[in-house]
Amino acid sequence: MKQRTLGSGGPAVSAIGLGCMGMSEFYGVADAAEALATIRHALDVGVTLLDTADMYGPFTNEKLVGEAIRGRRDEVFVATKFGNVRGPNGERLGIDGHPDYVRKACDESLARLGVDTIDLYYQHRVDPNVPIEDTVGAMGELVAAGKVRYLGLSEAAPETLERAVEVHAIHALQTEYSLWSRDPEDELLPLCDKFGIAFVPYSPLGRGFLTGRFRKPDDLPAGDFRRHNPRFAGDNFQKNLDVVAKVAELATEKGCTPAQLALAWLLAQADHIVPIPGTTQRTRLDENAGAVDVVLDKDDLDRIEAVAPRGFAAGTRYDEAGMRAVNR
Repeated sequence: MKQRTLGSGGPAVSAIGLGCMGMSEFYGVADAAEALATIRHALDVGVTLLDTADMYGPFTNEKLVGEAIRGRRDEVFVATKFGNVRGPNGERLGIDGHPDYVRKACDESLARLGVDTIDLYYQHRVDPNVPIEDTVGAMGELVAAGKVRYLGLSEAAPETLERAVEVHAIHALQTEYSLWSRDPEDELLPLCDKFGIAFVPYSPLGRGFLTGRFRKPDDLPAGDFRRHNPRFAGDNFQKNLDVVAKVAELATEKGCTPAQLALAWLLAQADHIVPIPGTTQRTRLDENAGAVDVVLDKDDLDRIEAVAPRGFAAGTRYDEAGMRAVNR
């Protein structure tokens, strides 16, 4: 597995990480045994960056990751997040960036993960009611206390990121970015380059749509939140599928899968980009990891742009409520 540096002067991590969210929630029911095996297999093939959050499950995904890495702590770089508050029954209780909550959430994540230190700690969503300086200041105290090594933000707007770096070094920004979600290209990617921040795209495969696996909405498992996602709904589904079919044709010509082409495209955008595709299966993990060996030249990138131009996606990336919580 090739490696990339996580921010200026930061640690080396695998060029492609593993998003663990779907192993516990949102994408239907996952096989717990296969999920554990997938995480351990990821370490076996050199995937070192594991991404989780306290709200996934809720709370169970961190425990899953902790169980999977037990005895192999020195092989893994653990990233988790706080800020999306949920109750024990899954109820959503808003976003909290208050310093007291930051400290409390960190201690609870450490306990669930079974580790002494979190390698990368993100604010999952920016709390509009708490100055980012206060939240990042509290996160910086966790670094000073040895509970956290590096800090990150998720779905932060450009101006928020600029304010945050005045308080403490930020090593990673996590935001949705893929062939069908390209807004970060306007300001966020240049800012990350300016400040020496790694850009960590989540949903780099368009929540699985860019893989070509889904041919109709009913292909999604029962209870899967994507059934209510605007890009998977109504006429948008077929419009998006028509473009994905063209991307799949290019992948066939290139001798790779559509997923590998989509990930290779991301890796080609900048050296500081580290995608975290999620999967619950070892076979898919191997497929995703293989994207690091797909080399795209300028002609390849131009052809991809021609069939999947920026802004092609029909529908917003979240519903109305979800869109209010991002990029702020």
